[in-house]
Amino acid sequence: MPYLFTSESVSEGHPDKVADQISDALIDHFLAFDKDSKVACETLVTTGQVVLAGEVKSNTYLDVQKIARDTINKIGYTKGAYMFDGNSCGVFSAIHEQSEDINRGVDRESKEEQGAGDQGMMFGYATRETENYMPLALDLAHRILIELAELRRENKDITYLRPDSKSQVTIEYSDDNIPQRIDSIVVSTQHDDFGTDDEMLAKIRKDIVEILIPRVVAKLPEQIQALFNTEITYHINPTGKFVIGGPHGDTGLTGRKIIVDTYGGKGAHGGGAFSGKDPSKVDRSAAYATRHIAKNLVAAGVCDEVLVQVSYAIGVVEPMGIFIDTYGTCPFNMTDGEIAEKVSEIFDMRPSAIEERLKLRQPMYSETAAYGHMGRNNETVSKTFEQPNGDPITLDVELFTWEKLDYVDKVRKAFDIM
Repeated sequence: MPYLFTSESVSEGHPDKVADQISDALIDHFLAFDKDSKVACETLVTTGQVVLAGEVKSNTYLDVQKIARDTINKIGYTKGAYMFDGNSCGVFSAIHEQSEDINRGVDRESKEEQGAGDQGMMFGYATRETENYMPLALDLAHRILIELAELRRENKDITYLRPDSKSQVTIEYSDDNIPQRIDSIVVSTQHDDFGTDDEMLAKIRKDIVEILIPRVVAKLPEQIQALFNTEITYHINPTGKFVIGGPHGDTGLTGRKIIVDTYGGKGAHGGGAFSGKDPSKVDRSAAYATRHIAKNLVAAGVCDEVLVQVSYAIGVVEPMGIFIDTYGTCPFNMTDGEIAEKVSEIFDMRPSAIEERLKLRQPMYSETAAYGHMGRNNETVSKTFEQPNGDPITLDVELFTWEKLDYVDKVRKAFDIM
């Protein structure tokens, strides 16, 4: 019997994502000036106020207030009418030095013996459902909000948009797990107050259905475009009005959108957030590493869908174990346990090896903090960072290294796939 599956996304202006982006901007600045920095930084945003808290071990000094303000302005909170803007909000810092009891389990005389920054389990997932090996519902939800942000910045076809928004996509699947059609789409977008409630809602609904969605569909592959039809149920600003939003409408905290950040409810999640953590924290680095494994396994033809789990003990170098679930999609006679054993031989999952393999000591994290950490484009960009009382530095930074299909040949060789 056909079934429905739903995933959601939130925009860069959502309060929790504002917090994530501030935390990751701090990570990038610390790494830009001291690549060995150890950072765990949490951010809270609310009406007119930003609170920074966490632990840092670094040889650099930063103007954290300026970094927070610049991030908020870049997102688009630049007007007093939002009751939260980068130029006037208060920024309070309660960042202090990292606990030596934690650091002793990570730093070792030999970098190769670096221990895991925490205990826990991390998951990676990949599927042939889309070209970027991501679940379709989440991929579409992200695309809707990315395009909505483009329309907001263009300020041409739609002129009333504010930064905060959410989307949700429900897809109907066949019994053999093949997407059949888009069942429903939810879009809630913050907006200026420009008329009566009924007038605003009618205008917003018309623009979302007739301007936004066609722009999204036009950028999709033909087989995905075919899933859109005139029978889709749209829920546009279901409460009827969304003028009060952002951190003024809802307090935001780092790390509260971990399902949006990963696979939209497909696969599994170990529970650890990513943003605000340097790569010695395996919550982040091992989650990227398992995505890298999963994507290369599917691309190599080992399976059509896979979940990869790795687990660690704090301060211990080697992982506790690696688990593989191919959901019965492996085309040759090999158990998931046998696949896991081979994966352990191909991919070195020691924390230092992950950092080196995926180049995680770069200031590469601001770009991950909105619209998902997985399924993004691997590319190299130039980034400039400023330090108080110092000259700015410009670095070439490779983004989303865990999305590379650079282990496909190694996987095929190990599994004797021609």
